Amino acid sequence: MGKSLIIVESPSKAKTINKYLGKDYVVEASVGHIKNLPKSKLGVDVENQYASVYEVIAGKEEVVAKLKSYANDAQNIYIATDPDREGEAIASDIAEELEDKNKNIYRVLFHEITPSGIAEGMDNPRKVDYNLVESQRARRAMDRLVGYKVSPFLWKTVYYGLSAGRVQSVALRIICEREDEIKKFVPEEYWTVSAEFKTDKSEPFIARLAKISGKDPVIANELTSNEHVEAIKKQDYKIADVQKKEVKRNPNPPFITSTLQQEAASRLRLSAKRTMMLAQKLYEGIDLGDEGTVGLITYMRTDSTRLSEEAVGAVREYIYSNYGKEYLPKEKREYKKGKSSQDAHEAIRPTSIKFTPKFVKRHLDKDMYALYQLIWNRFVASQMSNATFEQLTVDLSGGIYLFRATGSVPIFRGFLQVYDDVMEERGIDTDEDPTSKIPPDLEAGQRANLEQLFPKQHFTKPPARYTEASLVKKLEELGIGRPSTYAQILSTILNRQYVDQQDRKLSATGLGQVVIKILMKCFPEIVNYKFTAQMEDELETIASGQNNYIKVLDDFYKPFSHSLEHMNEQAGKIKKSLQQDAGEACDLCGKPMIIKWGRYGQFKACSGYPNCKNRKPLEDETENMHMLQDSSVNCAAVI
Repeated sequence: MGKSLIIVESPSKAKTINKYLGKDYVVEASVGHIKNLPKSKLGVDVENQYASVYEVIAGKEEVVAKLKSYANDAQNIYIATDPDREGEAIASDIAEELEDKNKNIYRVLFHEITPSGIAEGMDNPRKVDYNLVESQRARRAMDRLVGYKVSPFLWKTVYYGLSAGRVQSVALRIICEREDEIKKFVPEEYWTVSAEFKTDKSEPFIARLAKISGKDPVIANELTSNEHVEAIKKQDYKIADVQKKEVKRNPNPPFITSTLQQEAASRLRLSAKRTMMLAQKLYEGIDLGDEGTVGLITYMRTDSTRLSEEAVGAVREYIYSNYGKEYLPKEKREYKKGKSSQDAHEAIRPTSIKFTPKFVKRHLDKDMYALYQLIWNRFVASQMSNATFEQLTVDLSGGIYLFRATGSVPIFRGFLQVYDDVMEERGIDTDEDPTSKIPPDLEAGQRANLEQLFPKQHFTKPPARYTEASLVKKLEELGIGRPSTYAQILSTILNRQYVDQQDRKLSATGLGQVVIKILMKCFPEIVNYKFTAQMEDELETIASGQNNYIKVLDDFYKPFSHSLEHMNEQAGKIKKSLQQDAGEACDLCGKPMIIKWGRYGQFKACSGYPNCKNRKPLEDETENMHMLQDSSVNCAAVI
């Protein structure tokens, strides 16, 4: 009999696995997907139970031919594509192409590319799970139906070449709604009063006005602030109360996909796309010199915080040996499963406690090392003891005024020794009140002298624009998308120029706002948060075998197709409603100029087109945005 054939997605993953399996196996790479829906047509037959047509991707014919040639002589075929639904769908496509050459086809899962991880996968071969495949196919069908049906509608109403996506449009809506909140926000003035006090025995310290006549202070303007400042100066002060209590802080769970993307964005300034690209390389294998090629982390697309017994045992030994027994809890830490967690994989963690960041540093580039160190530190900290602080609260009273100073002192750093969850790099917020350390020797009843006052004017701030990190967090909270889709969602809305990114902040472009206004008016179910999250749940029911492909797509497509039919009839009116009077005459023929949308934004054109083809750019961005705001009203009126 010939050698057995193992098929993975990437050449680097194939190289790592080949090193461990030896001469009885041939390891080949499919180089990602080998099949996809056709580019030039819908590929989903809505009249025939949503049958999907998958074709070999152009340029992959040689790869498929090579796999078939190996399959002819192979004893067994093991398809070891990534251990998620997309990997299962790729496995199904490969099996379909090879089954006429060899019937001995098995699916194996490698959750980590290590000797033990590969051995475990090879010891548990199974058949392709068609429930998972159908779930993935249903997602692709939904996305294709939205893309191929709604995009032409946008061509008719705005301009040719625009596109719409099912989940991406919801992400765009989130960003646009935040933009609307910022535009509508009206700052409100308020004042705070801080004071420096000193007892006969203590150093000076700062306290903030906390109560006036037992109520929270409301100081709306400078006049009121000045009145209180004058009254505060006349009071005699004493320390009314000193409270000390011990406060414990728990470590965070090890990373899942969404939290890794969030932390990598916040701490390392990596985009979600780059984070996942680096994590993929760490998973597939890194050449560590004498150690050979090694997969350094477990599979990076996961929504589970679960850790294997083996991994927990190893890290507990590491903590005891490197930090001491006081840093090791009596019992291992277990973290609650999220309500939408599939729990199919472990959390993201190092594959071996042997490969410390220091050990691997010289083999990794700067960003890859930083990401690996982040994963390592979070994993180790997740199994360490709590951090303990002494929290101190000091109240000072004088007449109707009560000032309060608060602070905390670390007693035992615990997990913070490894993973400090306080960001090291912070900008200075000039709007903050002055602060100071609280002296340790304060006691209730002591007389306190008022040294100086610090009244300060503030204005309420609008909600912050989303960053990639906070948008991923919001999508996760809403139950929209899956771990494997967050990076693609962000890339898509940026590439389509629906969203701009400056200083890591995401803001909707004028085009993005027009597109989302049209989608919300014409296809509200497509951008509805609950509906989109519900469809994610429906896809889960296919994966678990509780529901089927046709029923789920019926639930989605039938109401959508009715809306689409009606809106296509209104497309001309909607397009016209987006046009605005430019307030000037054409300098060629004298007819009114109008403002229209085109591939490069809004522009002025003669209403006498096609007889007169005069056109010119808008004069400034303010005019552009004014017309954008007006267009939403007219669009709503037509619909």
